[in-house]
Amino acid sequence: MNRELIAVIEQIGREKGIDKEILFEALESALLSASKKTTLGTADNVRMHLDRQTGVLRVYGRKKVVAEVTDPKLEISLADAKALNPAAELDDELEQELPPQEFGRIAAQTAKQVILQRVRDAERERIYAEFAGKENQILRGIVHRIEKRNVILEIGKAEAILPEREQIPGERYNPGDRVRAFVLEVRRSTKGPQITLSRTHPGYLVRLFETEIPEIQEGIVLVKAAAREPGERAKVAVASTKRDVDPIGACVGLRGTRIQVISRELRGEKIDIIEWSHDPATFVARALSPAKVSSVTLGEEPDAEGQSSVFVVVPDNQLSLAIGKKGQNARLAAKLTGLRIDIKSESELETQEHAAPIAAGLAGLGGVSAAALETLRAAGLASPEAIVAAGRERLAGLFVAPGQADEVLAAAEASLVGRPETTPPAGEAAPSPTTETT
Repeated sequence: MNRELIAVIEQIGREKGIDKEILFEALESALLSASKKTTLGTADNVRMHLDRQTGVLRVYGRKKVVAEVTDPKLEISLADAKALNPAAELDDELEQELPPQEFGRIAAQTAKQVILQRVRDAERERIYAEFAGKENQILRGIVHRIEKRNVILEIGKAEAILPEREQIPGERYNPGDRVRAFVLEVRRSTKGPQITLSRTHPGYLVRLFETEIPEIQEGIVLVKAAAREPGERAKVAVASTKRDVDPIGACVGLRGTRIQVISRELRGEKIDIIEWSHDPATFVARALSPAKVSSVTLGEEPDAEGQSSVFVVVPDNQLSLAIGKKGQNARLAAKLTGLRIDIKSESELETQEHAAPIAAGLAGLGGVSAAALETLRAAGLASPEAIVAAGRERLAGLFVAPGQADEVLAAAEASLVGRPETTPPAGEAAPSPTTETT
């Protein structure tokens, strides 16, 4: 019987992929739990040991050496302890073998439940350990079922979920389909390890490049950054570790064969491959390809969120190409470089530079709305002096709202208070000084 028990444990270990030592410990724990239903009671000083070779079960009780025994289950007299171990002293703890226990039906059922639970826990832990090291890798799975547009895949002995948000738009799945996906996250849960997959993550694109392009596998070409709008377009920045290797040509392949394989895997996603650069300005200019860039100016300081910015000027006929359809090209370039990109055409820049002195001249008008300032600029009133010289009647003709002309005039006069006197133009008399009487 004991030999058969050893054989059963070894067989379960092989089928479930669980170390048989874990099963032995589970069985010992189960029998100990069952023993609490028998004469041993709920004592915590009892342990059981199952011989790994013979299957013989032994029960041991740990007792404290005392001068006077009050609880025979937990304590042993000094004389009895000396009989077991001549070196025993007071307050020592001795372990004594107890007679084997007989287990009833309820105790056996308890042991069964404990063993099953420990086996399930060990199996879940094994699956978690197997897939925890595969995060950020590509796995192949078979579609098992679809629940509320979430795809459940079988990956070996485990199940993984491909959520709807992580699916490439327009893709359709059927049970039995073979699917490749990126392992986004592996975490523990009450129902076992939860494996979340993705086909939209930029890391999936990077892993596909590593899989399909030998130069990347060998470390000759490096993928420095990637940005995607799944199913539509992507940008990948690559660099070469050897001068005689063209990183873009290596990724594209002969007649585009390599990049076409990756594009088909991503449901026809268009992929722009650009060469990475240490210089941020050069990198931004390349990231905006296929548009041509006139100049790139780096921002002086990061914004409140810690993100740096760049100002890009493009020829007028390249503006729509640089921005892309619905801003797609500019968005992908910003994701790829990690910078906030402000794009303007050359004509817009000229207009802005012309309007800058006017804006500076009206900057001191406190309390005047932006719409009112724009009206003043359109009328050619580019400074507080010009507004005061125009007078109330001309201002009243510019504004519809009653009293707005007076507000603008008062703001202009207030901005002139405290300014140093200027020499009046030729033909105008200087204002006469006022005489203050006391």
